[in-house]
Amino acid sequence: MEHVTSADGTVLALERAGSGPAIVLVCGAISDRSANAALAGELAGHFTVYNYDRRGRGGSGNATPYRLEAPAQEAGEEALAREAEDLAAVVAAAGGRAYAYGISSGGALVLEAAARGVELAGVAVYECPYSPGNGEEGRAYYAELTRLLREGRGGEAAALFLTVAGTPEAQVEQMRREPYWPQVEALAPSLPYDSAALGHGTCGGVFPVERMASLAVPALVLSGGASPRFFHDAARLITATLAGARHEVVAGQDHQVRAAALAPVLVAGLLGKTDRSV
Repeated sequence: MEHVTSADGTVLALERAGSGPAIVLVCGAISDRSANAALAGELAGHFTVYNYDRRGRGGSGNATPYRLEAPAQEAGEEALAREAEDLAAVVAAAGGRAYAYGISSGGALVLEAAARGVELAGVAVYECPYSPGNGEEGRAYYAELTRLLREGRGGEAAALFLTVAGTPEAQVEQMRREPYWPQVEALAPSLPYDSAALGHGTCGGVFPVERMASLAVPALVLSGGASPRFFHDAARLITATLAGARHEVVAGQDHQVRAAALAPVLVAGLLGKTDRSV
């Protein structure tokens, strides 16, 4: 394991593997770098892979905690700026320029970081869960999430996220009785960072078309062939907004995409290789 230090002093844990052009892997909500470990292994034959823990997760610290008491716009912008600085620190460790791949809210973070000037050769995002509506549900979720965390009710905050993400309530209750639940609950304080990346507290999680229209970095926008329609709708909207972006469907996959299915698509899409054996 290696470590890099972000602008605010947060120490970030990362693992490096492989050789070739640098790519940074960015995980989604209620997860750390272990979620991308299999993908890192699949990509290591084509890239130098930097798989890091976002702040407040796994082996990474959090020198500037999310301000739960602050107004949503202020807290979200501050948190998003810190996470963009984190990604910039990893890119700097990778030589100053890299590709970046993010899944779910991690994909939204990648787009936001690119919009803030982080030096990226290209980006790939998988199923960014932007809201298909007017943002009302996203704002309500953010308000309830931050209330639970202010009250120290991390388990309920994690359960809220899982329920909003589509996990049946009975399954969530079963999960809370499993031996691994304390690990899930320990990640609950990081959930506002995912909300910041998606803009839950401000625009309600609706994709910021006007702001993202000026983003010119090459972008591969992915969704799974077995996923719900709203993931494809969000992917098409992102693709239509970003200059030079293209949408591709990963056949047979849902939100829990398999590394072996995803890696060839990333290699072909980012490096322009037509041979998808990895």
